[in-house]
Amino acid sequence: MSTRIYPAFKSGSPKLRVFLPDFWMKLVKPSHNLLPNQVQFVVSSQMTKLDVKQYLEKIYNLPVVHVSTYNQMGKTKTLPNTYVTKETDEKIAFVTLHKDHKFVFPEIHGSTDIYDEQTKTMKQTKELYAQKTNINISKQGVPTWFSH
Repeated sequence: MSTRIYPAFKSGSPKLRVFLPDFWMKLVKPSHNLLPNQVQFVVSSQMTKLDVKQYLEKIYNLPVVHVSTYNQMGKTKTLPNTYVTKETDEKIAFVTLHKDHKFVFPEIHGSTDIYDEQTKTMKQTKELYAQKTNINISKQGVPTWFSH
């Protein structure tokens, strides 16, 4: 599970433990509707189903029942009058937890109160700008400080 070099094993030596695995997992929003006890991850392409299961059980203490993975091809893009590029492939893992565990994807941005307030002030600023520019219609080309 790790590519780090360890000293040769000698009888009586303590068991070597890996605290920083070489693998990574990224929790993503499901691409389609899943059951409440299912979770979708984008994982390192070297990970197997067993690696995903052990990663979640040993590090996060989650009761994993089943893991299914598939490789998703990256999108291809054609740049105008040049060449075709391809994004990297991803490995997607669908993890089924024990039926008692329910997972709800966390709300990242929280409430929209700040967004509503910002849009309101933006609209007010645009209206004020429109009023200021309508005053100077008869004096086009003259800077605004002469319009008093």
